[in-house]
Amino acid sequence: MKICQECLPARRISPEKDICFFGYYDKYPCLDSGEFHLAHRVSFQGRQPRYGEAAEVGFLRDGQYIGFGSTCAWNWQQGSMLQWFDQRQVLYNDLEQGKHVARLLNPENGENRFFDRPVYTLSPDRKYALSLNFSRLDRERPGYGYPGVDDPTIEYGYCQNDGVFLMDLASGKSRVVVSLARLVESLPDVPEAARTTHWVNHMLFSPDGKRFSFLHRYRIFPPEFQGMRYYRTRLLTAKTDGSDLRELQADGHFSHYVWSAPERILAASRLREDGTQYRIYDVLSGNPVQVVAANVFPPDGHCSFSPDGHWLLTDSYIMPDGCRKLYLMQMETGEAFEIGSFRSNPDWPAPTRCDLHSRWLPGGRSVSIDSIHEGIRGIYQIDLKGIITP
Repeated sequence: MKICQECLPARRISPEKDICFFGYYDKYPCLDSGEFHLAHRVSFQGRQPRYGEAAEVGFLRDGQYIGFGSTCAWNWQQGSMLQWFDQRQVLYNDLEQGKHVARLLNPENGENRFFDRPVYTLSPDRKYALSLNFSRLDRERPGYGYPGVDDPTIEYGYCQNDGVFLMDLASGKSRVVVSLARLVESLPDVPEAARTTHWVNHMLFSPDGKRFSFLHRYRIFPPEFQGMRYYRTRLLTAKTDGSDLRELQADGHFSHYVWSAPERILAASRLREDGTQYRIYDVLSGNPVQVVAANVFPPDGHCSFSPDGHWLLTDSYIMPDGCRKLYLMQMETGEAFEIGSFRSNPDWPAPTRCDLHSRWLPGGRSVSIDSIHEGIRGIYQIDLKGIITP
């Protein structure tokens, strides 16, 4: 199917001379009213943050940045997991007495509470959070973890006391519900799995909060890489308590994904027969049931569905013309649009790159992105009303 070229204006909503970004594509940055778009603001770009180097956290209003705090637990790809917890409170990760923690703050009156583990993602009802070892993640996947904090598991490739943590937000208590050791045990036919390093990443709750998903990655050293390390990736789901662990089927590669229904996930995955594609999976069987957007746009990007579920939003990595593309597809008809093309930063170190990380704004008629196309990292809003009509 041919893709329609429909370049839509991108309006910078962060201050022109400020280095600002939001973070990842799986979080809504605004209140339900569409106001107070959250943002990080920093004083540098093009290099990794160092231990103790702070980013401001705040929100955008009428083109101005209004700060309400700072964090020393952040990275370029996902920020500090900054997000609205409800219509009054903001949640983000921070550093407290040498530990990674999560902070719940009311920007209006300054009331705050902190949790003794950092948060990766929140359940829809805000009763639970998933967490992981951000020090391990920083070692294995620079640009996604936080540097500098001592890690008691550093000598272990995998262990029982690291993996996916479930935190009860009422009590603040947390426990490992899927350990790295358990993940290794689930690979009895992969003998090299017991002799390498493992970690988890990219965790989400299902829309009904009954299951969660995560990527399990482990190091490999393919001969063609001539000693350079690489990793294999699995996508798994489990019930909230960690039971009923199920794997989605692929040929050692999963990338970005999103839940489309309580038992459906759209994921960029690789299969032997047709390579990497966007596929919709049945979560309980683990099997793909539909290929999406084959030969329409690149088969891996930061994908998400509109609030009504009718539209797929995704982006691309740097294309041959030096730009990152932004795409929109109507799920029922397959009609697809390229709605933006943004000059990128190919010379920066990979962990500091500026992916678009496109995300929906309330109402499903506009989106925001992070972009470097004007030379300074900033946040932009794109109105979709010319394509998506009421």
